[in-house]
Formats: sequence, structure tokens, C-alpha cells
Amino acid sequence: MKLKKKKIEDRKVNKDEGKYTPDSDSMIQVFNLSKVYQMGEFEVRALDGVNMKISKGEFVSVMGPSGSGKTTLLNMIGALDNPSNGAVFVNRINVAHMDDEQQTNLRLRSIGFIFQFYNLVPVLTAYENVELPMVFAEEPEENRRKKAIKFLELVGLERQMDHLPAELSGGEQQRVAIARSLANGPSLVIADEPTGELDTKMGREIVNILQDLNKELNQTILMVTHDPAIGKLAERLLRMRDGKIVDEIKL
Repeated sequence: MKLKKKKIEDRKVNKDEGKYTPDSDSMIQVFNLSKVYQMGEFEVRALDGVNMKISKGEFVSVMGPSGSGKTTLLNMIGALDNPSNGAVFVNRINVAHMDDEQQTNLRLRSIGFIFQFYNLVPVLTAYENVELPMVFAEEPEENRRKKAIKFLELVGLERQMDHLPAELSGGEQQRVAIARSLANGPSLVIADEPTGELDTKMGREIVNILQDLNKELNQTILMVTHDPAIGKLAERLLRMRDGKIVDEIKL
């Protein structure tokens, strides 16, 4: 019961969230976003008054040293955690104001995730991994098959759809993860260090796929990376330090 009470209190922290109004063309917009973690007697301010906007169809990268707040920012935008203060809007919906069920539904249907370590289910084939989010979304089987094949073709893996993850290279596994992120037609794709486990050549190929998705499908993409060469392949680069966005570069 104490844990449930804490979650309810967390969502009541943002007493002034009603005063924020996102722009009509925004896919992501955060206002005065802060996140404070209590570590024993100490407070750690992971985010410190962040304000940012990403318009629909933009491809934006975020860079910064370890501990700068990059992953925490992604967690807030992806409805994986709730802020201590401020507001987080995705497609003009305040995600921090949702309950657990609403946040889960948002992640399933509106946000695609690509992770550094792929997070594929090892006992499922490439096709089955891409199909899985659609199963959870209760998509009809015929539609699931058409979409899974379509997205695997989009990332160039139509011939490997029956392979298990262990039978695929790192780059191929990440391409499966990209196809899976598109399964339920999300309005936003969040990529957390998508090239971190790949060599330079393969990392560039993965980002080229993301660029194609951005251009051909008008897919909004937010990517965190530690690699300057990869970060500069986006349309806009945000630099973070000490929980704040300290620089913005139009590329």
C-alpha cells in the first residue's frame, strides 16, 4: 500500500502543469522539467529545469557526458518515469499526468523504442520479434503478418525473418529492433545509443536506416548517442551537461 501511495503522490507533484500549453506542431515538448532522486541523505538532480521542443517529423540527437541526464530525459519522454516538476508532452498529451495503465498503452501504441542491447526475445525468430508488439496490441493475425513482413523488408531482412537472434549479426539484430519499433505505427521513435554495440561502419548503416525512416515515413526520431560522428547525422543536435541542455546546433 505504501508503494501505491507514493506513485499517486509522484503524479501530484506537478502542481503547475496545467499552465503549460504545447505548440500545435510539436511532437515532444517539455517545460521546466526536473527530476530529483533521493540517495540516502543526499538529493541527486538528474534533470534541472529542462525546456525543449521537437517538431513532428524532426530527427534530433542528444549528446553529453555520462551522468548529464540524457537517459533520464528519455525515460521522462518515453513515459518510463515521472518528473519531480514540470511537464512532458508527447503529441500534445501530458504523459506525466497519466496513470500506469495509460502510460503502458501509450508506450505500446504511440512510442517505438530502440535500445543499445537490442532487447530481442532469444527464442523468437526475427519475424516473431517484430510481430510481438502487435500481439500485445491485439492486432488481427492477418494484419500482423503483412506489417511484420513489410517492416523487415524496409530494413533489408526479408531473407532472415525466420532466423533466431543468435543467428544474426549485431547489425542485423539492431535492424530487427528497428522493425519492431515500427510495428504499431508509433508517432515517435526513441533510440537510446542504437549504435553503441556496433562498429563504425555498421553504426553508420543503422543511422542511415533511421534517416530513411525520418524522410520517407516522416517519422519523428529522438536519438541519444555518445558518438559525435553519429550525433551529427541528425537534423539538430542538443548537448546536455549537469541535467541541463547547454547547447543546440542546427546541422
